[in-house]
Amino acid sequence: MTQLTTVDATFLHAENATTHAHIAGLGIVDPGTCPGGRLTVPHVAELIRARAHLAARPLRQRLAQVPLGLDNPYWEDDPDFEPERHISEFGLPEPGSDRQLANLVAMLHEQPLDRSRPLWEMVLIQGLAGGRTAVYVKVHHAAIDGVMAAETLAALLDLTPEPRELPADESVPARAPGTASMLGTGLLRTALHPVRSAVSAVRAAPYLDEVPGLAAIPGVGLMSSWMQGLLGRPEVPRAPRVSAPPTPFNHPIGRRRAVACGELPLADIKEIRRALGGSVNDVVMALCATALRQWLDKRGELPERPLVAAVPVSLRRGAGAAAESGNQVSIMMAPLATHIPDPADRYGAVQRDMDVAKRRFTGSSGGWVREMSGLLPAPFAAAVTRLALQAAPVVSLRPVNLVISNVPGPQFPLYLCGAKVLGYYPISVITDVSGGLNITVFSYDGKVDVGIVACRELIPDPSEIIDHLVDALDELRSLCRA
Repeated sequence: MTQLTTVDATFLHAENATTHAHIAGLGIVDPGTCPGGRLTVPHVAELIRARAHLAARPLRQRLAQVPLGLDNPYWEDDPDFEPERHISEFGLPEPGSDRQLANLVAMLHEQPLDRSRPLWEMVLIQGLAGGRTAVYVKVHHAAIDGVMAAETLAALLDLTPEPRELPADESVPARAPGTASMLGTGLLRTALHPVRSAVSAVRAAPYLDEVPGLAAIPGVGLMSSWMQGLLGRPEVPRAPRVSAPPTPFNHPIGRRRAVACGELPLADIKEIRRALGGSVNDVVMALCATALRQWLDKRGELPERPLVAAVPVSLRRGAGAAAESGNQVSIMMAPLATHIPDPADRYGAVQRDMDVAKRRFTGSSGGWVREMSGLLPAPFAAAVTRLALQAAPVVSLRPVNLVISNVPGPQFPLYLCGAKVLGYYPISVITDVSGGLNITVFSYDGKVDVGIVACRELIPDPSEIIDHLVDALDELRSLCRA
């Protein structure tokens, strides 16, 4: 039995009518090597039943709420857990197109998860062209972060079409504490919270200019530097004073979503990295900068200053890192040089900005997310978080323009119930604060799979951004040849 951390609970508090804090993935598989040549609900249900205990966050655990909301919820095993209740099947009219698939996935991504049972769902989508099957999986961000999601996928997938031998499930069902125990612990933590909050505030103060939106406020950078010296913290590069400019995707988001998926050759991205310097992530950020520049310029909405991207970063380090309880994630803020017309200069600016952001993040450990999320006591955290998210668009609070995430994956094929996984496209979260656009890439088996989710009212067709990413890759290839 474990309890949600303050970061975990924040993902629950952030949900409202237009924002759902689940992350998802769309796997495309070839069911030709499955038993009977078809991936079915019974196949997947039996797989999950046998391997749920191997997942980083066991797939059979549900929330146990503390009475009166005095404390963060606990995780406990669902005594009525049946994988079949979480898995459904949908058939597209054959041959289903990629556009039809994207529209269906967008509708699935709009639906919230049921908090009365384990926080995940899976949909098998049949009828795709070429005999392929799609597998859409979503899990609440309160349950897992990116590393835990990768560990969960590893538990369910195999290296060959034949399933591997599994260790026996010797785990003891986890049960939440009794009502009296939860109330007592909650009251004690609420009473002691002022002390813990003060400690969190002191820890966060040296790195306030890392918080999206605060770096642009005059004086915040100086105060952070002063606190670093006062507390004897190592000096780190100062965060750049940038503010997020207005864009078409930085308006209040609606309920509906739009999804697009694409892929880029990883070998070409690595070749660009070798020729122009930097890292694979630098190349990805530069591709996004060029694609967004083209998309904005086509609409006459290109800002004269750089966009500001929020880049999620895992805080897990070393072997066994996925076993650490709760979300271990932070945010790195970086300018995105969409305002620079010359491709070489733009790439150089992206590389320099990312280098400063990474050096600062490494020096500060990125713990401000954890510290800031713990400033409010649990009984008030949910209401204040929702109020802040609702107020953000009203007061034109725009800390960042969008979220861009790069998740490294295995460079060899994997199999689900014998079906070869051809691609895996991550689909993440959008909010009023982070912007109505999220671009996440996942490298797998020689490709970089791109998943884009957007507010449909703001970006009706994000596949256009996929096309611009392909154009951006061609531009960097030409730059390498030159």
